[in-house]
Amino acid sequence: MRAETEQVIDVIQQALTLLRRHLDWDSAQTRLDALNAQSESPDLWNDPEKAQDVMRQRQELEAAIASVHRFEQGIRDNVELIELGEAEGDEDIVREAEQALVALKNEASRVQVETLLSGEADKMDAYLEVHSGAGGTESQDWANMLLRMYTRWAEQRKFKVETLEIHDGEEAGIKSATIQIKGHNAYGWLKTESGVHRLVRISPYDSQARRHTSFSSVWVYPVIDDTINIEVSEADVRIDTYRASGAGGQHVNTTDSAVRITHIPTGIVVQCQNERSQHKNRATAWDMLRARLYEAELQKREEAANAEAASKTDIGWGHQIRSYVLQPYQMVKDLRTNVETSNPGAVLDGDLDPFMEASLAARVGLELGKD
Repeated sequence: MRAETEQVIDVIQQALTLLRRHLDWDSAQTRLDALNAQSESPDLWNDPEKAQDVMRQRQELEAAIASVHRFEQGIRDNVELIELGEAEGDEDIVREAEQALVALKNEASRVQVETLLSGEADKMDAYLEVHSGAGGTESQDWANMLLRMYTRWAEQRKFKVETLEIHDGEEAGIKSATIQIKGHNAYGWLKTESGVHRLVRISPYDSQARRHTSFSSVWVYPVIDDTINIEVSEADVRIDTYRASGAGGQHVNTTDSAVRITHIPTGIVVQCQNERSQHKNRATAWDMLRARLYEAELQKREEAANAEAASKTDIGWGHQIRSYVLQPYQMVKDLRTNVETSNPGAVLDGDLDPFMEASLAARVGLELGKD
C-alpha cells in the first residue's frame, strides 16, 4: 500500500477518534436505545415540545453512530480491495479504491466538524464585536481589517451580516463595531474566535515606514431566541442614550437614538445604533445583553465540566489567540492550536475555516492531525 494512501487512512482514523470521543462512544448505543424507547411511548406526544426534543436527539445520535460505522466499513472494504488489486496486479481496482478512500476522508472531515457543532447554542446566529486596542490609528485600522475579515468569511458562507453599531476612528479605521451574523451554526463556527488578535506590519501611517504591532479584540456570543429565558432586573442596569456616529444619514446623527446598556453586577456593556428609533435600538440592546449573559453562563458550565480542557482553550477577553504577520515575513499563526499559514492575504479575505476547525477540535480534547 502506498504511503499516500496510508496517510489518507490515518486522517479518517483521526476523525473517527474525535467523533467517538465527542459522542462518548461507550455509552452512545445505550443512550440511543433509551431515546428509541421514549420515541415509541404512546404518551410522548402529550408534551409536543418534549417530543420534538426527543426525536431531534434520537435523529442526531442515530446519524452520528451510523456515520462512525459507515466510515469503519468503508476503510475495511477499500483496504481489502487494494490488497486484492495488488495481489492480482490490477491497477484499476487499486486506483478506484484509493479514490474511494479520498472521498471517504473528505466526508469524514465534514461530518467531524458538523458533530463538533452540536453544542446547546451552536446552531444560533451570532453577535460579533470588534474593539481596537491601545495605539490609536494603527489599532483602529487593524480593528477595521478584522471587521472586514469576518464579514467576508460570513458572506462566503452565504450568511447575512447586519451592522448594529460602529464607532469610527479619528483618522481611519474604527474604535469598535458590533455586527450580527445570521446563518445556521453561525455561533458554533465563530465561538472560538473571541480573544486578542495581533498584527505586525509596516505601518501605512508611519512616514518613516517602521514596523508596528497592533492589537484588537474580538468577542462572540450567541443570539438567543424566545425559548431561552434570561432574567435581567432593571435595577441592575444603567441605560444611556447618545447621538449615533458613523454612516447612517443626518436623521440618525441629529437625535439621541443610540442606546448603551451597562449590566452593573458583571460590567457587561452593549450598545446599538443601527436604527433611527431609540425604542428599536433599546430593544436590540436588551436582546444583546441577555445574549451576553447567556454566553457567560455557557462558559461557566464548560469550565466547570472540564477545567483542564478550559485551561488549554481559554478564549476569554484579554487572551491573545492569533498573530497576523505581514512584515518582515508573512504568516498567520493560531497560538492555541499552532495551525499556521504563509498566506495572510487569504485569511484576511475570510479564509478562516482551518483555524476554526482546529480550535473546535481542541475544545473536545484532540487537535486535528494528531492522535
